[in-house]
Parts: sequence; structure tokens; C-alpha cells
Amino acid sequence: MASTAQSTQDFVPIKEIRDGIVILKDGSLRSIIMASSVNFALKSEDERTSILYQFQNFLNSLDFSIQIFIQSRRLDIRPYISLLEQRQKEQINELMKIQTTEYIEFIKKFTDETNIMTKNFFVIVPYSAAFLQKGGSVRGLLKKKNKEETSEMNETSFEESRTQLEQRLGIVEEGLVRSGVRVARLGTEEVTELFYKLFNPGETERPVQLK
Repeated sequence: MASTAQSTQDFVPIKEIRDGIVILKDGSLRSIIMASSVNFALKSEDERTSILYQFQNFLNSLDFSIQIFIQSRRLDIRPYISLLEQRQKEQINELMKIQTTEYIEFIKKFTDETNIMTKNFFVIVPYSAAFLQKGGSVRGLLKKKNKEETSEMNETSFEESRTQLEQRLGIVEEGLVRSGVRVARLGTEEVTELFYKLFNPGETERPVQLK
């Protein structure tokens, strides 16, 4: 009897991450922009109107789809606590040692009683190259291809798709900046970390070890 067990990786549509670009198993690309928040409540009426107008113009100017992803997580205070505990051990002044200890206990109690959340904002920009094989037809295109044909992406096709994706990224970044939002593209390391935390949410609960 054939085994039906599948690894978690079988359910993840990502083939690889190259130069900060996510390559999916169907050959399409995704690039991720991290965006800052805007404190709308502190803006004047004219500033609010301007922001809404610019953002509306930005959305209306797009001829491709984007995805806005908001990641909400409980604030992990453990690195800060570890830093304070290290400083407490290094203190020579006894009074400062006591005050640092009391401050650590206050922070621990406060964060245990209060659910402090952090929010990160991401914009996912896609690109998928549509093509017909030479001598092919629409019917032939709809036929199921083998795994190697669908997933293979050579350097030439990657660079061509990357150029198109870069153009889209420029449009999105410019539109967000005009709306008063700061942006930053995620590199390979940042994208890998983002997806790792998404697929392994329990990892944030592991003990923090000092280097």
C-alpha cells in the first residue's frame, strides 16, 4: 500500500526565494514591501483629506492586483528582559542593582496583565508571465503539464519577469510614498524570516538564549 504521508513543504506553494523575490511553484513571482503606519488621528482635517485623495489615486492607477497583509502579534518582551537581566548582573552599584531588579519585575507583571500587540504592514506585489508555447494552442495550454515543465524557470525567463516585477514595485512604492507611507523592500533574509514565522508561529514561544 502506497504511503499517503506528505510533508509540510508539499503544502507550501513556494519553490525558492531568490534575490528577495519569492518564486512560486507555478512560476509566478512575488515581491514584498514593508510599509509604515500613518497616525491618522493626529492629522489635521486637510492632511487627512490629502492622504485619502493620494491613496485613492494610487489604487485607481494600478492595472494589476496587490495584496495588503497586516501581521498582528503579541509583543515579545523576552529579548528586552534578557538585556535588562544582563545589565543587572553587570551593575556595581548596589542601589542600581535593586532598582533594575524592581524594574524587571514591573515590566514582567505589566506585560503579563496587558496584551500588548505589535502590527506590521506588508504589500505583496505579484507578477505572472502569460505565454503560449510555439506551435501550441489554447487547448494545448490548458492541458496538464508535468511537474518539471511547470516549475522550471531558467535565468533568462527569471530576469525578464523580474524586470516586469521591478516596474510594478516602482509604481507601488511611489504611490505609497505620496500617501505619506514609508516603504522598504524585503530582501531574501527578511522574506525567509517572515515566511518561517508565518508557518511556525510557535517558534516565538521558545526560550531566548543569550549569545
